[in-house]
Amino acid sequence: MVDLNCFKSITVSNLRVEKYRITADYIIEKLDGGTLRYRLIHKYEEKLEGEETVEFAALMASVPAVNYGLFADKIVFDLPLTVLDQQFLSDMIRITARDIFVNKIMKKTGFVREEFVPDPESVEPEDAEPRAELVFTDTVDPRPLYASLDESKCAVMSSGGKESLLSYGILREAGCEVYPCFFNESGHHWLTALTAYRYFREHDPRTMRVWSNVDRLYKFIGSHMRILKENAYTKRRADTYPIRLFFFEHYVFSFLPLIYKRRIANIILGNEYDDPSGTSYTYRGIRHYNGVYDQSQEFDKYMTNWFSKRGFGFKQWSVVRPLSGLIVERVLSKRYPELFRLQRSCHSVHVENGRIVPCGTCSKCNGIILFLLANGVNPELIGYKRAHIDTVLDRIRAGKIRLDKDELEHSLYLLAQRTGKPIVGAKRHDHVEMLQFDDSNSHFDNIPVAFREKVYRIYEEYVKGYAYLSPEGWIEIDREEAVKGEIRKGPHHRIQDT
Repeated sequence: MVDLNCFKSITVSNLRVEKYRITADYIIEKLDGGTLRYRLIHKYEEKLEGEETVEFAALMASVPAVNYGLFADKIVFDLPLTVLDQQFLSDMIRITARDIFVNKIMKKTGFVREEFVPDPESVEPEDAEPRAELVFTDTVDPRPLYASLDESKCAVMSSGGKESLLSYGILREAGCEVYPCFFNESGHHWLTALTAYRYFREHDPRTMRVWSNVDRLYKFIGSHMRILKENAYTKRRADTYPIRLFFFEHYVFSFLPLIYKRRIANIILGNEYDDPSGTSYTYRGIRHYNGVYDQSQEFDKYMTNWFSKRGFGFKQWSVVRPLSGLIVERVLSKRYPELFRLQRSCHSVHVENGRIVPCGTCSKCNGIILFLLANGVNPELIGYKRAHIDTVLDRIRAGKIRLDKDELEHSLYLLAQRTGKPIVGAKRHDHVEMLQFDDSNSHFDNIPVAFREKVYRIYEEYVKGYAYLSPEGWIEIDREEAVKGEIRKGPHHRIQDT
């Protein structure tokens, strides 16, 4: 088996909580015995209060290390962590190691040196297990949190993408007190969120921002990994990272001091409906999540359960979970046009004449342009050029697209209907235009019952109904079944693909 080890040890230590800042050191012992050190920094725009902030800070500082279980002999958490904190980190390191092994190493991404990619025929399940011994030096008892949370308050993890913008609009209309939370990475990626952040900062006093250099920490560690090509962090890639896969919960933990201070009960991430083939996959006996575990409903449920056991009480979920990307774009553009114009769903945005605009040609941009055209919306409204629009089908035919098969085919079908011209690959799948539920990715209880019917009534104006993936295929259900989470006995209309 190929040796993927890059470090003798990674130690997270020296946690400091100051008035407006949280810091911790990442200390890396190299294979040759040398030592590297990088300080992880988070800056806040208001004073950090409460003894529980130390607990939140320790969790936040620990999460980046989750990505390196395959690549170090030992990971040391020299931080005050409870037994449940340690269990969370152990669980995430194990799951993430498998996901990285399959989706970053075995599925050739162009970042890993060929000599470190194992022969697929020789791979065994144990090869994807983390090699790192986990060491916890400071086990503490949790502090009891006495304050109750307000179930009507929602913190939306905001990125400037279509899902977080729609989440804000929907929950605000449904009567929730919404708090947009912008995570300001120190690198280029912040440009993606900047258009939306400037708008929310001006128009919504509940807007919160945390600045962090965690993106530089990832780059620093990656630049010393012998398995990666020299250009792994200099060659631009629009929608993937060289190694890391687990990072969304780091954003959440970064905001916990502010979320708890405001007694916000609900933490909202913009995770839309995903491939209905299941939340987990198998590669040569290795269970993995196709690189999206921290965007899955299984993970949201894990976190809600963990928050409950930990005594925090937060609920983590997605209000757009039943929607395809096609419908997310439809509702956002037609119901909340002022929010739609803020959308920058591209990781390679750039500035032209003082305006932040998308690259227009990456796989993510190609999907957005297709969705908009299929919905009869002009992509120029959010910065795409006519040249990007006119050539999008050429790029899609060349394979530069990352959409689920049914969603891609149905979007092409709608576009063909609008243009009156045949399009290769177009095929009708009506469930893509419905609220979609299944037993793997989109459970009926994903949206809490207090919000469920209000949200569904808004969505109903833009969809063809409700769909459930039964063992026999997609069937049509009604709102009452979706709200109650119970499929009535008796026959249901089968949704046919054509």
